[in-house]
Amino acid sequence: MAHMHNQHGGDAGHHHGGSHSPTHDEHAHAAHGHAHAHGHGKHDHAGHNHLHGVTDQHRIGWAFVIIALFMLVEVVGGVLSGSLALLADAGHMVSDAAALGFSWVAIHYGRRPATAQLSYGYKRLEILAAFVNGCALFVIAAWIVVEAARRFTSPVPVIGKTMLIIALAGLAANIAAFAVLHGGNRENLNLRGAWLHVLGDMLGSVAAIVAAAVILLTGWTPIDPLLSIFVAVVILKSAWGIVRSSAHILLEGTPEGIHLSDIKADLEQNVPEVDNAHHIHAWSITGEQHMVTLHVHPAVGAKACDVVSAVQQRLATRFNIDHVTVQVEQDECSDARSTEGGTQHQVEGR
Repeated sequence: MAHMHNQHGGDAGHHHGGSHSPTHDEHAHAAHGHAHAHGHGKHDHAGHNHLHGVTDQHRIGWAFVIIALFMLVEVVGGVLSGSLALLADAGHMVSDAAALGFSWVAIHYGRRPATAQLSYGYKRLEILAAFVNGCALFVIAAWIVVEAARRFTSPVPVIGKTMLIIALAGLAANIAAFAVLHGGNRENLNLRGAWLHVLGDMLGSVAAIVAAAVILLTGWTPIDPLLSIFVAVVILKSAWGIVRSSAHILLEGTPEGIHLSDIKADLEQNVPEVDNAHHIHAWSITGEQHMVTLHVHPAVGAKACDVVSAVQQRLATRFNIDHVTVQVEQDECSDARSTEGGTQHQVEGR
């Protein structure tokens, strides 16, 4: 529901002023305008996100089972064969299993309702999980590079046949996990992080197969740490993308593809009820759920409730942003004036 509050700049000790109150009709109109702008769209959007969440959770759960089971096989195979490429891939799988488990828990708890202490609920757990997963990839990649450098100076015998069998089985397991995750919602950073983890594992398995083939055919063991470094570079590239995207959301950055100047220009040019839009802020709760707050000077004769409804409708249809808080100012901007000032209406849409 839309809420309208009358404020006076000179009333420093009280949030609500008292000389003018919106009429009952204005309240009703504001509520109707908000419902019209968001009623069906938000319901459909929430249902769509809930369906994605359940599907993504199931996909991540199955991928976790596949990766966790084969992780044990690859650790044993890497130790028996002496292959760093296999151990690197196994180490990546350990990270993957932890990442997938963390992602599953984050999506599970992310569907819990909001509370008084967490007014936006637990959705941010998905972003925290993605950030931690990305940081874990950096650690794994660093370990692979250090171990590879050690093996260049002190070569270790590698059993090529055992390495090849385990690597082929590992590739099959990774392909199965990749297929499970591939149909999920790629806009979800959490699922994308899991998907990139498994993709890195696939490349690791391919590198181990190539290294095993070279060792069997030529006996040249340096190929093992050499290809391990290649896998580490691929992992680092994936890790950087996940950490950068999740950190941007955690820092309340403007969502990708949304420009505040475009929102301002669009509202001023296409919404007759708006004379001027300013103090625009946009951020994300998750990679898919965006929010906007802004101040608006209404056009001459436009009612505050009509302005709010028009702005919300425009941002929902043009920018696909459903959660919008609009502050309608009849006089100068409240952030620029002193404590002595004119009257403003603050209208909040939820």
